[in-house]
Amino acid sequence: MDSRDVATAAVRVAVTGNFEEESAVKAEMHDRGIAAAAVNFGGDFISSINKIIERAVVAAKREGLIDAEKGEEGAVAGAAREAVSQLMTKAVGLNVGGKIGIARADHHVSVAVYFSIGMLNLNEVAIGLGHRVV
Repeated sequence: MDSRDVATAAVRVAVTGNFEEESAVKAEMHDRGIAAAAVNFGGDFISSINKIIERAVVAAKREGLIDAEKGEEGAVAGAAREAVSQLMTKAVGLNVGGKIGIARADHHVSVAVYFSIGMLNLNEVAIGLGHRVV
């Protein structure tokens, strides 16, 4: 299992459209030795940054991807921060909503954020991806 496999899993979980599809992807990943989790988010981009990072860490702990220790929490938080920072120029001043996908295998952890960015029904979609080694 390498970083590319884990990053692909995080993206696949992040882009699922509903809970059933998410569960199926997570089960498929589990069969391949990759643990995965997902959580939704939404709101004004600037005020959502901390919430997105916190939700990624909480979801990873809740689903057993990481232990409650600083190094592992920091790896998820760092990967989430990297993923969010890739979308800052598109999202500043606008509303965002979407899903965070987290995946882990061995010492690889990846976080993908799937954003819908915009206002009203004038939205753009984007994906950010971060990776850390635990």
